Amino acid sequence: MKILAIESSCDETAASVVEDGRRVLSNVVASQVKEHIVFGGVVPEIASRMHAEAISAVVGDALKEADCTINDIDAIAVTYAPGLIGALLVGVNFAKGLSLSSGLPLIPVHHLRSHIAANYLTFPELEPPFFCLVVSGGHTHMINVKSYTDFEIVGRTRDDAAGEALDKAARTMGLNYPGGLNLDKIAKDGNRFAYKFPRPRVDGSELDFSFSGLKTSVINLIHNAKQKGEELPLPDLGASFLNAVVTCLTDNTEKAVKQLGHKKVVLAGGVSANSMLRKDMEELCNKNGWELYCPELKYCGDNAAMVGSQGYYETQNKTFADLNLNAYATMPIDNCQY
Repeated sequence: MKILAIESSCDETAASVVEDGRRVLSNVVASQVKEHIVFGGVVPEIASRMHAEAISAVVGDALKEADCTINDIDAIAVTYAPGLIGALLVGVNFAKGLSLSSGLPLIPVHHLRSHIAANYLTFPELEPPFFCLVVSGGHTHMINVKSYTDFEIVGRTRDDAAGEALDKAARTMGLNYPGGLNLDKIAKDGNRFAYKFPRPRVDGSELDFSFSGLKTSVINLIHNAKQKGEELPLPDLGASFLNAVVTCLTDNTEKAVKQLGHKKVVLAGGVSANSMLRKDMEELCNKNGWELYCPELKYCGDNAAMVGSQGYYETQNKTFADLNLNAYATMPIDNCQY
């Protein structure tokens, strides 16, 4: 089964053709990083406009790269939630128009489910059930993946996502967008124990996260140093802050996996590309005798191949939408509505 997938939830316009949920025939991504770097982050209005400008060509390139025409496609999958509403609407409306003109079924796909499915592209042998830590700029979830379409949230952030905290800390340090990526680069040359940052806990909910106070602590440290005319060693500062974030993630992961009794641990989302997180998670899994699965770096960020993978399993669950499909800025992964 060949699925044409479309992704436009943030600042990447992407299209892909995926066969049977595991084989990527094409994966085309039009990035907007250069346009947003001057603003230090994604500007939603600019992102939406650029999606509208790029989407037709990106879809055409994906079909061409896969050596397909629309007549070779069996269904169309599209990210409909969560994300930037204007950006999502571009992809959803394009997919609906293509579905109407071609007569192909339309598959609504949840963005976080797609990030988890990115691992199916890297590891053809991977099957649920397993534990998954989804970490991105907008989300931090610990999920009990019971099946390809059955998800249970066992822990989540109560405020900022881990990726958001990394991005804002990086911007305060004067690093360019994308902040998390550049923070990872400088942290490799730093001492992760040079500075002590808090490890926030959520009273009454040991598996939930809170990164707002941690983010504020590094911002205050930087601002106080500037007021005193002091220059902080950015590699050490970055490594120490990253160490605090990663420790929160690995500590809660260990608790959750032991409670659930899983032997397979999966990373997903943009922050799953972070080198310190991968290293520490590998050490955690080796210590406990768990198998660790991390997506290839090219599938960590937003892309349409992961949408095509999850779209295939949604079709097996008979998850289809009609032309009334709308986009949603927020949507729980465990109770999708469309």
